[in-house]
Amino acid sequence: MYGYCGNTTAHCGDGCQSGPCLNGAVIAAPGPSPAPAAPNGGSFNVVGQSGVPVMHAGLLPNGRVAFLDKIENYTQLKLSNGQYAYSSEYDPATSLPVALAYKTNSFCAGGTFLADGTFLALGGNAPLDFIDPTIGDGFTGIRYLKRSSSDASLNGRDWSEPGNKLASARWYPSAQTMADGTIFVASGSLNGLDPTVLANNNPTYEILNAQGVSSGVSVPMEILVKNQPYYMYPFMHLLSDGSLFVFVSKSSELFNVATNTTLRTFADLPGDYRTYPNTGGSVLLPLSSANNWSPDIVVCGGGAYQDVTSPTDPSCGRIQPLATNAAWEMDSMPEGRAMVEGTLLADGTVIFLNGGNRGAQGFGLARNPTFEALIYDATKPLGQRWSTGASTNIARLYHSVALLLLDGTLMVTGSNPVAQPVLQPTAADPYVTEFRVEIYTPSYLQGANAKKRPTAVALSSKALKANGSTFTISFTAPAGAQAAKVSLYYGGFVTHSVHMGHRMAFLDTAGWKAGSTAQTLKVTMPPNGNVAPPGPYVVYVVVDGVPAVGQFVQVS
Repeated sequence: MYGYCGNTTAHCGDGCQSGPCLNGAVIAAPGPSPAPAAPNGGSFNVVGQSGVPVMHAGLLPNGRVAFLDKIENYTQLKLSNGQYAYSSEYDPATSLPVALAYKTNSFCAGGTFLADGTFLALGGNAPLDFIDPTIGDGFTGIRYLKRSSSDASLNGRDWSEPGNKLASARWYPSAQTMADGTIFVASGSLNGLDPTVLANNNPTYEILNAQGVSSGVSVPMEILVKNQPYYMYPFMHLLSDGSLFVFVSKSSELFNVATNTTLRTFADLPGDYRTYPNTGGSVLLPLSSANNWSPDIVVCGGGAYQDVTSPTDPSCGRIQPLATNAAWEMDSMPEGRAMVEGTLLADGTVIFLNGGNRGAQGFGLARNPTFEALIYDATKPLGQRWSTGASTNIARLYHSVALLLLDGTLMVTGSNPVAQPVLQPTAADPYVTEFRVEIYTPSYLQGANAKKRPTAVALSSKALKANGSTFTISFTAPAGAQAAKVSLYYGGFVTHSVHMGHRMAFLDTAGWKAGSTAQTLKVTMPPNGNVAPPGPYVVYVVVDGVPAVGQFVQVS
C-alpha cells in the first residue's frame, strides 16, 4: 500500500514522500451528482470468449481485436508447443479467438500503433520460468503485430520480436505517437518493486523512431520525478500545437518533446489521485475545425491510496489546456469509481464504464463493482452532461478493457484481479478471471435506429494525408435524412483504463443534398499531424446520429 502521508491520504505536501505538491488545487472536488436514466440506455450482451485474460487490447486494421496478457498458468488457448497462449486475435464477426505467441512477458505493458499501422506493445515484466520457460524477460521488450486492412494474408500471425529493445526497463509505461511518426514513451518501473523506494523507479522518457526502434537514451522527466510514487501510466494527449498534455497523480503540464521543456503547468486537479494505482479515465474530447482544433480534456474517477479500503472519487475535471486562462471545470459522476474506462463512441459522446466503487488497482484490491454505463455528452451545459445507461451483471475490475468496433458497438471484456487465473469465486478471491466478451450496443443502434444506418459507403482513397487535403465519400442515406458527419477515429492501445493515443476528429464536409438518399461528400482532412498523428484510423459516416459501419484508412 502506498499513498499515505502522515494522517492524510495525500503523498505530496510539506514533509511528504514527494515534497510539496507541484501546483495546489484551488477549488474543492464536488461529491456525487445524479445522472438521470437515458431515454434509451443501450444494452449489454455476451457474445463470446476471449481465449486469454485481457490486460491490453487494440482494434487492428483487419477489424479484429488483439488481446494481450501476461504469463498465466491457465488460459483457454494453447500454442503448438503445448504452452498456454497469452495473446489472441478475436474476430467480432465469428466471436472466435485465435491463439497468438509472443517471446517476452507483456505484463502491464504500454503501446501504440506505428505510422504504418503496426500494433506495438512496449515494456513488461520478468520471466516466470516455473510457469513457462519459453517466455523471456519483457521489461525492455518491443513487440510488433502487423495486420492488413485489405486482405487476410497476415491474420493469425504471431507477434514479432526481432530483438531491438527499449533503452531502459519499463513496467507500466505510457506511449503517444507524435506528428512525425516518432513515439514518445514515458514512465515505468525498473523492476516491479515498491515505488516508494525511488531506486526502483524509471521516471524518464525515451523516443522511438517511426519503425519503433529506440534512440537508446532515457531522459529524466520532472513531472514524473516529482510525483513518485504516483508516476506510472501517465495520461498523455498530443495537442494541436504539437505540445503534449501530460497528467500524473493530480498534476498536469504542457511538455515540448523536441526541446525537453515544460511549457506550462496547471493547478492540481482537485480530489484524489487519478493515475495508477488509483487510475480513473482520461479522454481527449472530439476535435473539429469549429474551434480551430482546440483540445478539451476530461479526467474522471480515481482514489486515495492502494488498498482495498480506499474510497473512490466521483469527481471529474475538464480543461482546455491551450486556452489563455486554462482552469479545471469540476463535474461529477453519480458515484465514486476507480478503473473507470472512458471511450469515445461513434456519435462523439463518451461512455464511462467498468471499475469499482471501493479499493484500487492491484490483485484483490477492489470491491463493489460498478455495473452501469454512464454516458457523457460534452456538448451539453454543465450539470446536464451525464446520463445513466444500461447495466451489465459482470464485474469488470482490474485488467479490463473497452473499445469501439467497426460497427459502432463497444466491446467490453477482461477482469483478472488475481495473480494467476481463478475460475470459481472464493472468500479470498470473490472476483474471478473473466473470459466472457460483451458487446454494448449504444442507443444510436437500438430499435428503429438499427435500420437507419448509412450503407454502401465508398471512399475515393484509403491513403489519406493530414495536411488539409480532400477526399470524397459516397453513401446511401436513409430516406428523410437531415445531415451527415464524417469522423476520423483512433482507438489506440487500451490497458488499465488508459487509452493511449485515443482521439477522434470530426471533419469538414461539403455537398450534402437535402432530400436525396444518394450522397457524395467532399471531406477535408485535418491540417496537420498534431491533430491526426500518422497511423490507422477508422472513418465513420454518421447520419442523424446513426453511424455506418466504419472503414479503416491509413493517415500519413
